[in-house]
Amino acid sequence: MTALGFEIIAGNGDCHARTGRVTTPHGAFDTPAFMPVGTQAAVKGILPAMVASPAIAAQIILANTYHLMLRPGSKLIAQMGGLHRWMRWDGPILTDSGGYQVFSLAAINTINDAGVTFRSHLDGSTIDLTPQRSIAAQNELGADIIMAFDDCPPAVQAGVEKNEDGVDPDSAIPESRNPKPDSSRIQLACERTVRWLDQCIAAHSRSDQALFGIVQGGTDFDRRNWCLEHVCSHDLPGYAIGGIAVGEGHAGLKAVVEHVAPQLPADRPRYLMGVGYERDLLAAVRAGVDMFDCVLPTRNGRNANAFTPTGQVRLRNARFGDDPAPIDPNCDCPACAGGFSRSYLRHLFLAGEMLGPILVSAHNLRHFQRFMLDIRRAIAHNDWPMVTRHWPVAID
Repeated sequence: MTALGFEIIAGNGDCHARTGRVTTPHGAFDTPAFMPVGTQAAVKGILPAMVASPAIAAQIILANTYHLMLRPGSKLIAQMGGLHRWMRWDGPILTDSGGYQVFSLAAINTINDAGVTFRSHLDGSTIDLTPQRSIAAQNELGADIIMAFDDCPPAVQAGVEKNEDGVDPDSAIPESRNPKPDSSRIQLACERTVRWLDQCIAAHSRSDQALFGIVQGGTDFDRRNWCLEHVCSHDLPGYAIGGIAVGEGHAGLKAVVEHVAPQLPADRPRYLMGVGYERDLLAAVRAGVDMFDCVLPTRNGRNANAFTPTGQVRLRNARFGDDPAPIDPNCDCPACAGGFSRSYLRHLFLAGEMLGPILVSAHNLRHFQRFMLDIRRAIAHNDWPMVTRHWPVAID
């Protein structure tokens, strides 16, 4: 079987949105797709079977190469039969390259043209992560889609709105990071990303894995164009837009995606990395993006923040103490369809019961799958008013 197939099923005359189906050695998934994040080879608090079941209905998940390299090690996972067998997930898996940690763990790494040297947040040991090592680790992990190692520069400009999804929740990144990027730093990141892609292609050794390239460039269209041209000069199974949701805000994100996505090869999946708020997802779909991932559903779920079509519900608020309603009466997730009230969920969090984070995380995961399902319906029937009617939270 080939590493990856992609079929475009329907397009939309009003914009660049399209529905499709990606086929991998471990099954297929529909696009536009939202991938739950399983950083440590687990979607936090949720059994793999539930993630795949109709209760949530995710078709593909993401795992984190950097964290799995540190613990337990990619070689051990390979010895255990690879990620799919080890974590009991039968569907497609995508692994990132560790490149995002260049940004999110800036306080504990040093970078040069050869790669990145990290100080482990676990034991303080030194780890050299190069394009070759990133690919070797991903080959050992055995994911269906793997990412080229890239250099992700910060995009925050002085005085620009910060996106709260711009920091890796599993890192201890300090608040004092300099928010003013140097334009020369962004150009250097583009040049490294292109050179490292060449090295990743040379190092990639498994024909059953699809290697995606990543376009960097911050919010600078000229640098995005330069990187896009060089990355897309390689005939790859798919392409990604990186360096987004790192502080540029919604307007900056939308501008970059609307500029870059339509220029990516139309017959390959397009992946926007690390983006999860509904209005960002909708804008990116309309620009032609097919794949997304974000930690928001489970991170917010663990913190008693539930997503709904009209906005987040912060369940620790006292006003929910005697609220008999479910999080969302129209949701079919285990929490809402199971009849668990906002009052009860609030009690679970205040009492420190682990069932609270589990139920709200499951709800949030289902929320985003329902959202993507409605987006796919809107594309197929050219019915965008349905999305804004059912999901006012996504209105720009």
